[in-house]
Amino acid sequence: MMEPVFRTLEIAAKAVVKATGTRITYENLENIPRTGGAVMAINHTSYVDWLPAALAVHQRGRRIRYMIKAEMQQVRTVNFLIRHTKTIPVNRGAGGQAYAEAVRLLQAGEVVGLMPEATISRSFELKDFKTGAARMALEVGVPMIPLIVWGAQRIWTKDHPRNLGRRKIPVIVAAGRPLAPAGDVERLDAALREQMTSLLHRVQEEYPHPEGAFWVPRRLGGSAPTVAEAKILQDTERADRARRRAERSP
Repeated sequence: MMEPVFRTLEIAAKAVVKATGTRITYENLENIPRTGGAVMAINHTSYVDWLPAALAVHQRGRRIRYMIKAEMQQVRTVNFLIRHTKTIPVNRGAGGQAYAEAVRLLQAGEVVGLMPEATISRSFELKDFKTGAARMALEVGVPMIPLIVWGAQRIWTKDHPRNLGRRKIPVIVAAGRPLAPAGDVERLDAALREQMTSLLHRVQEEYPHPEGAFWVPRRLGGSAPTVAEAKILQDTERADRARRRAERSP
């Protein structure tokens, strides 16, 4: 597949990683199949998780087709990239069309990537999952691949300034074993969460976790919000967003 826009993005992504000195360590990428449809389920701690995750899939000679929020289409440059990279815009109020497109791509043998948590986790622990990943894996009969990205939250995450430039921040991308599309949605979703939790905890514990650091979970001595505190922050943010939308409406 030529896909010149995607190829340009891959070159640019590698250049950014090199320019910033970001050190990406890939673990167990053999769990990502070289051919055939697969659902890639990625944890979400950062605005830039997608980049190391995409490079991990690229290491296996594949390209990832992301599901992203439809609001990103309002940014002209991003909308151009969406249209030329088989990215799937998701309208959170009515996601049926995006789901159908994801199923179509999976049936065509593509890797579809999504964050089951939907939004960034301020606690850096796993939030509640949406069940879309399990549903589409079962419908098409393709495996789900858990993928953990850790370290990217030090570069750019919610409530903290961007830490860009040549920072040489280490990032780990770890792939879990494929989950076969078996059982019902609830059981498969629970198996995905269990494996992602185990993988996330292992990576977090092996990665340096200085006491009091904002990007370290409270469980490991950091100053990140607890899961309960993060939920309060998220609920407040949603309420503020809804209020602003109401104020803009005639």
